[in-house]
Amino acid sequence: MRDVAVIGVGITKFGEVWDKSLRQLGLEAGYLAILDAGITSDDVDALYIGNMSSGSAIGQEHIAPLFADQVALTHKHTPATRIEAASASGGLAFRQGYFAVAAGQHEIVVVGGAEKMSDTNPSELVDTLVSGADREWEGFFGATLPSLWAMMARRHMHEFGTTYEQLAAVVVKNHKNAKLNKKAQFPFEINLEAVLNAPRVAEPLGIFDCAPASDGAATVILCSMDRAQDICDRPVKIIGSGQASDFMSLHDRKSLTSIDSTRFAAHRALKQANMTIKEIDLAEVHDSYSISEILAIEDLGIVEKGHGGKAVEDGLTALDGEIPVNTSGGLKARGHPPGATGVAQIVEIVTQLRGDAKERQVKGARFGLTHNLGGTGGTAVVHILEGVA
Repeated sequence: MRDVAVIGVGITKFGEVWDKSLRQLGLEAGYLAILDAGITSDDVDALYIGNMSSGSAIGQEHIAPLFADQVALTHKHTPATRIEAASASGGLAFRQGYFAVAAGQHEIVVVGGAEKMSDTNPSELVDTLVSGADREWEGFFGATLPSLWAMMARRHMHEFGTTYEQLAAVVVKNHKNAKLNKKAQFPFEINLEAVLNAPRVAEPLGIFDCAPASDGAATVILCSMDRAQDICDRPVKIIGSGQASDFMSLHDRKSLTSIDSTRFAAHRALKQANMTIKEIDLAEVHDSYSISEILAIEDLGIVEKGHGGKAVEDGLTALDGEIPVNTSGGLKARGHPPGATGVAQIVEIVTQLRGDAKERQVKGARFGLTHNLGGTGGTAVVHILEGVA
């Protein structure tokens, strides 16, 4: 397999974007990425789009050729493919684009992720989101994604003594980082008391423990490393890619306090990269709920199982900590358009490894990791990237 690099990135502002359609968001992110890479649409060999819910959210299926049309790829009949894996759709689209270039099938590939959630009424939105879990054995009986993650949080509190304050510390940290990200949906700080006193969504999770369902798009350009060095003066190399699955229903899993798909995907990505988690300088992890980040840093091996809450509380994962996590603000504060999230994570890591993150820049960052989940962990995708001097 060939070495593959990211040579361009683009991202829209995340949030409730009432004045732009799904195709307009995709066009904006795609244009920014192509401009950043210094190429034209004529250079692109294939397009992969991560999207979870365009059919139920806006009534539009078959969106891959629609996006190809928007970014001027239809005139040469460029192959375009939609990838769906709930909120891991973007991460999985990135993995498929990586494989296509690494295998020599294509030379330059566009990978995008996009979602438009604001146009869906709240009850339909809840129903759409729980389709990322097991509808027959969970959703049918009234479970929602917040309630499923709440069960995992409650069990973690029971087994390891994780506290409300430690859950809230995740939220406070990520909002502090988002304040430095102009593309974030919630670019402002929030204090611990506000998080703790917020109305409960599903005990022990309150409103501020839950990521929003956002509108937005993100795009990256992939290229073979040999070609990238001729096109781009700051390519970021993909050195590890791992994917794993787990039981969809929580009741089938051996534990509520560990997501095995994360552990196996991380192991596979690290093995390919020939490195350990201790060599990672920063990570973007899937914090759709405050407990999600705690479970992620444990299952990735950043901290020992049961120590995640204490690690966040003590500042280990802060911007100036030992291993900064979610420097973008994460799903919680940057925003969470499910199909775009995994690609947005790549955008942040590439920005950091290029040294372009400005006030939120991690000094000396060379190796970055992304972790993207579908549902409650039925799918996990982990990537490791290296900045190339």
